[in-house]
Amino acid sequence: MGLIKGLKKSGITKNTPRSLMLGAGTIYKNLHWDSEKDAWQGEIFGATSGGNSFKLTPNIVTIEVDGATVDTKGLTHKQGEMAELTINLVEINTGSLKLAMIGREVESEAEGFTKLATKSVIEDGDYIDNVAFVGFLVDDTPIIIIMENALCTSGLELSGKNKETTVIPATFKPYADFGEDASQDTLPVFIYYPDDSGSANAGGTEQGTEN
Repeated sequence: MGLIKGLKKSGITKNTPRSLMLGAGTIYKNLHWDSEKDAWQGEIFGATSGGNSFKLTPNIVTIEVDGATVDTKGLTHKQGEMAELTINLVEINTGSLKLAMIGREVESEAEGFTKLATKSVIEDGDYIDNVAFVGFLVDDTPIIIIMENALCTSGLELSGKNKETTVIPATFKPYADFGEDASQDTLPVFIYYPDDSGSANAGGTEQGTEN
């Protein structure tokens, strides 16, 4: 039994219980910290079903050198990155439809209906200032992921089934811009993880919805 000395049979520590994230999270548009109100403010994107997923992947390039037959430290470099947030919307409105189809409102000949059509050119207004995923640890402390200049790239897909709610899967990607502080070699993706002060869940989030 001396061989096990100094080793643990599990990775569980005293920090494990308060470091677990539960639930599908909440999706926001244009989420930001309001210093005057000391709270997060943003618009709830809509209800989801089936969970949401975020992915951030670096583009790794390995330099080929004669004689190096395995990956070698120092010969691997990062050239750019990709990020995406996929949400499964069950709340359907004109706003979410326009974003998914990169569409526009046109004059409707049918009274009581809003008529949407696709666009041939992506305009600045088709980008959302940011899309945010807000997850919660077991003690209700939020973990926030914000992607700026977000555009829906997956298109519009509807599938209706008996006894099932229609879900619209929508994938958003962030885009760099041309501001003075902007970078074209990293994406505007930011993760807010609570520090040890315990104040992260004190301010709360002021919520709103948009059709």
